[in-house]
Amino acid sequence: MKTNYYLAAAAACASMLFSANNAAAQETVVVEETTVTIEQPVECKTHYSSSWRDNWFIQLGAGVQVPFVEKELPDGSDKRRVSAVYNLGFGHWFSPYLGFRISGMYGKMRYDFIQKNKAQMATVNADLMWDMTSSICGVNPSRVFSFIPFVGIGGTYTWDFTNGAPENDVRRHDNGMRSSQWTLPVSAGFQLRFRLCKYVDFFAEARAQFYGDNFNNYTKGDPIEANITAIGGLSINIGERNFQAYNPCDYLGYINQLNGQVNDLRGELAATTAALAAANAQLPCPEVKETAAAPVATPMLAAVRFKINSAKISEEEMVNVYNVAEWMKANPNQTITIQGYADEDTGTAAYNQELSQRRANAVKAALESYGVNAANLNMKAYGSSAQPYSENNWNRIVIFSQP
Repeated sequence: MKTNYYLAAAAACASMLFSANNAAAQETVVVEETTVTIEQPVECKTHYSSSWRDNWFIQLGAGVQVPFVEKELPDGSDKRRVSAVYNLGFGHWFSPYLGFRISGMYGKMRYDFIQKNKAQMATVNADLMWDMTSSICGVNPSRVFSFIPFVGIGGTYTWDFTNGAPENDVRRHDNGMRSSQWTLPVSAGFQLRFRLCKYVDFFAEARAQFYGDNFNNYTKGDPIEANITAIGGLSINIGERNFQAYNPCDYLGYINQLNGQVNDLRGELAATTAALAAANAQLPCPEVKETAAAPVATPMLAAVRFKINSAKISEEEMVNVYNVAEWMKANPNQTITIQGYADEDTGTAAYNQELSQRRANAVKAALESYGVNAANLNMKAYGSSAQPYSENNWNRIVIFSQP
């Protein structure tokens, strides 16, 4: 620092020697403060996207089915036979709201309680699924319960028809009966999904499939026949349910903050120019007195923002961490507190406390990797118990403060 003072004085003297005639008339540069206004042509709404590689799932389940076909009982009663059905499927969520699924089912159809008419059947359905809970209550990857309606189309192959009536019974209808057939059902239903962990869900769902009158290879009575299924099982998420959130208004706060920093630097530049002009106006050169070095007071960015449910510092935010590290190394006697937060609309209080701690730890580790002394760093995690910003999405953040 001593050398810097002497160099500054020498530069001032040299400047006066070369411009002695107009030194007294040195003009002061005036820098006007400006503010950039950002137009907001879009709605401040969070949008979600997903790679085609993410958010796949495999479904395994079992349950029961009940066919609703012609009444073959002599008394016309409506008693139905229940049989087992097995399910295997896979699907993909395009967004937190919509997904598709290919689902297969196999079982034996028993459709006459007395005569024990039966057949084997296998069905493949293509379903469009809607997460109604996320659409109404908002997106939450950690939500425990979801209600998911769906509609679909499919194909059913039925074979091995067996007629249990005696050969001379008028209810026997195997003359000219096909041994197998294809039918094309449409279906609708709903699924109840319960989150067990981020990789496994338990589901229970009900489906109604609607066929033409020949579903059981016998045409009589109502023109529409149906098969009702109820199954439960496990849904295994490949990876985990994760969507990238983007809000076009997230960066308006950054822009305003940068505007303030630009105006601060303009003011410092104007003050420095005026001080230099005053120094140049002095002849002869003033004696330079050695003074103790003082910490450089430079503005530092106040925060590091994080994505939803994440404690990973993005490349854009790492610039802010680097600036703070440089300020700390230039001011080794300064101490700062790293304050971690989480937004209150996502996750439980206990989970948010742990998430805010991980965010603060990540920033502390990054500062240490840039050479900052750990003894000058304090940490505090607030979870979602404190919300420094009224805009909830801004509270996924780490803020720096000085004691």
